[in-house]
Amino acid sequence: MIHAPKTVLCIHSLPCFGRGGLTVAVPVLAALGVQAVPLPTALLSTHTGGLGTPARLDATLFGAAALAHYRRLGVSFDAVYTGYLATPAQAQLAVQALEMWPGALKVVDPILGDGGQMYHGLAPELVPALYDLCARADLVLPNLTEACLLLGMPMPAGSGAEQAANLAQRLCKVSPQVLITGVAEPEGRSVCCVGAVRGGPGYTVRSALLPRMFHGTGDIFAAAMVGRLLQGNVPQAAAQAAAAFVADCIRQTPAGSDERLGVWLESALPALQLDGEGL
Repeated sequence: MIHAPKTVLCIHSLPCFGRGGLTVAVPVLAALGVQAVPLPTALLSTHTGGLGTPARLDATLFGAAALAHYRRLGVSFDAVYTGYLATPAQAQLAVQALEMWPGALKVVDPILGDGGQMYHGLAPELVPALYDLCARADLVLPNLTEACLLLGMPMPAGSGAEQAANLAQRLCKVSPQVLITGVAEPEGRSVCCVGAVRGGPGYTVRSALLPRMFHGTGDIFAAAMVGRLLQGNVPQAAAQAAAAFVADCIRQTPAGSDERLGVWLESALPALQLDGEGL
């Protein structure tokens, strides 16, 4: 029997050049057999990392109209996944979506900053707005910087799994499941994701640290994680598969490629599709 694919409402930015946001989330989910329904928060000429100031079209009003249309149609979603939200109004739009589909898997990637700094162009009032959104999620996917911003804490002196586990446990008071991503191990040979489950044991997923940093890999990880969860994987297995796919994307990208433009996702998708068909 052929079953209809699972559907995900993806609330994220749409950069036209540079692999990130909906530009990578939609094909990753499609390769995993999941229908992605993109709801752009902003239309951008490029992503916002290192390519100058992009042309930008705010899509908040469009998003509100789209949600109203889906309500009239009686559309249902198996998951709602949120990424780049530039303003508190967009965060409130995401809250509205979570409330409209209470039975959906609710995954929030609270995009706020990295490397100990909040991203340029984001206002401080976005932090409490995303905190409120995270409190309504089933799973939150911050990096270390974002976890600290949400908790109102300074960055920890170290950046290993132990510090991440402490932050994840604190965030479990906000959301029942937390996975802190992109945690570099002190010895410099591996990177890990550290998960925490409210009232349950934590876990750590490790992969080899590849000495290249590309924009958009966090969006690829989050989309792959959502797709794997909808295939029925437990969070630890979904995180392991998502991390392995990101590593494969980096390996598929030739040495010397412009890191601002993201990984060569197109080269890695066929293997992901074959892998997804086997599950």
